[in-house]
Amino acid sequence: MKKYSFIAVDLQKGFTSEGGKHYHERPCVDFIEKNIFPFLKEKNIKTNEIISDYRQPRPGDRGDGSCLPGQWNYESIVPKEIVKSEWIKCMNSPIWTRENIGNPDKIPGLPYQDTKAFGKWLEENVGKPEEVTPVLFGITIDCCVLSILQELNWRGYYPKVIYEGTDHYNGTKESKDAVIENTLTNWAEVVHWDELKKEL
Repeated sequence: MKKYSFIAVDLQKGFTSEGGKHYHERPCVDFIEKNIFPFLKEKNIKTNEIISDYRQPRPGDRGDGSCLPGQWNYESIVPKEIVKSEWIKCMNSPIWTRENIGNPDKIPGLPYQDTKAFGKWLEENVGKPEEVTPVLFGITIDCCVLSILQELNWRGYYPKVIYEGTDHYNGTKESKDAVIENTLTNWAEVVHWDELKKEL
């Protein structure tokens, strides 16, 4: 049996905390904080983390930007003691990066794709496709979580996503279930937390 390797996605205050630029009340945040984080701490299991640097310039997004390094919206709610490694993306897909990504003291460059660097990060921290099953939780099932699951699938991984550990952008169960039923199952297996815990 392949071992599991966790990936937390975009659990930044801009998405998860009241007052955040993209905050909606999402049940998964409370579930993650009360169930997943404590369990990982207790079992001494680390999670990898993918976060976003959405500063301008960012073609396709003409707003003021969000998740800005050095600001409150950029901060992650994942406890530092359970983070194994971090990858920073600048678009929904994780292969998009930029010069000075994550550095609040330098001007960011234009987004570009670096599929090789992302693959290297995956193999060094998450593991190789033949060795691990990535398990994702975070925000959002209709955007960044979905994009990462697709990218993992194309690279030969067979990822899972925790049902209670993710939500749609708007936070409703109906919208989440619609994405899962109509799209997500092409790219990943959905697992319930209680069932997954038995295998950890």
